[in-house]
Amino acid sequence: MEIIYCLVPKWYWENWSGKESYLPRDYEQEGFIHATKGEELLKKVADRVYADFQDELYVLVIEEAKVKAPVKYEQAKDGRLYPHIYGELNTDAIVEIRQMTRAGDHWEVGEKLGESV
Repeated sequence: MEIIYCLVPKWYWENWSGKESYLPRDYEQEGFIHATKGEELLKKVADRVYADFQDELYVLVIEEAKVKAPVKYEQAKDGRLYPHIYGELNTDAIVEIRQMTRAGDHWEVGEKLGESV
C-alpha cells in the first residue's frame, strides 16, 4: 500500500470530518492539494510550513491508489518530488488520521485518532 500524507489544522479538519470529500483552505489559490510521501519528509514539511503554528495539527494518512482525483508528482523549490492531488480528496481514501505533536522546535507523528473517516 502506497501512503501519502496531508497536513491539516484540527479546527479546519473538523469542518470536513464525516463528509465525502475534502479541500484545504488554499485549494482555490493553489489549484491542487499539497501532500508528501515518507514520514521523515512529512516531519520536515511540518517543521517548515507550521513552524510557528500553536494549535493542534493532524496528518491525514491517505492510500494513494484510492484517491479518485489525479495525483501528479511535481518538483518543488527544494528539488524534491511531491504528490499533488488535482481535485477533491475523497475521504474514503483516508485510512487513518494521526495527531502531530511538538518535540521542542520539531513536529513528530503522534497518536492515531481513527481508523477511517
